[in-house]
Amino acid sequence: MIFESHQSHVATQHTPRDFGYFRSRWSCETLAHLLAFETGQRLSGETIRRGLHRLGLVWRRPRPVVGPADPEHAEKFQRIQQLLENLSPQDVAVFQDEVDLNLNPKIGNMWMKKGQQAEVVTPGNNQKCHVAGSLIWRTGTLLVSRPHWRRNTVQFLAHLDDLRSRLRGYRKIHVICDNAKFHDSRAVKAYLQKWNHRIEVHFLPKYAPQTNPIERVWWHLHETITRNHRCQTLEELIDQAYEWFEVNNNHYLDMRHSFAKAA
Repeated sequence: MIFESHQSHVATQHTPRDFGYFRSRWSCETLAHLLAFETGQRLSGETIRRGLHRLGLVWRRPRPVVGPADPEHAEKFQRIQQLLENLSPQDVAVFQDEVDLNLNPKIGNMWMKKGQQAEVVTPGNNQKCHVAGSLIWRTGTLLVSRPHWRRNTVQFLAHLDDLRSRLRGYRKIHVICDNAKFHDSRAVKAYLQKWNHRIEVHFLPKYAPQTNPIERVWWHLHETITRNHRCQTLEELIDQAYEWFEVNNNHYLDMRHSFAKAA
């Protein structure tokens, strides 16, 4: 049990590189090798696996978390909150972002027979496009523009044009988005200088995707449409995604909940 406890600590608190191994994560065989090197006790990888299970360790996928933090996170988020709280009835605020649609499907859990692993066929040579969308703060309505082959300034400006057209009943559009470089390029600055009476861009804290409620919409899109999809062409996948956008075009409760959670 002492050896098991030691291996549990090593497996959860260190990486193989800490001990000179050319690996990024532990295997049972590597833990067995380390135990033999440090104590002279030779155990099989299977014995190590059973010992770790007895201590409550399981082999599963970790949850990714964002590493760096914006030192001005609190101030930037507070400014966004104040903007939304003091928004004039003549103005509108939207949370904007882009999402990728990949012909190679995202892999997700699915039902399958015990002892048999289901297969998801992928085309091999991936094709993808990018969709720009905005979530209206007051209503939760989702506005998406036509897909683009590249996620860049051209796409962002086309989406801003789309917002000006579709939200022409409002005096000013406040676009809240992340800090992607193409959201603040010279071309975007020139565009905003020309249309500053109609559009203003506000940036969320850096390294904080959880502060953008539209990320939750993209999560629903992937869970419903793109994970394990069987589309043979990118055009087929795009059609399915835009059909989903049309049917699921209101995300008010999700939007309010995710923004409040990020506060």
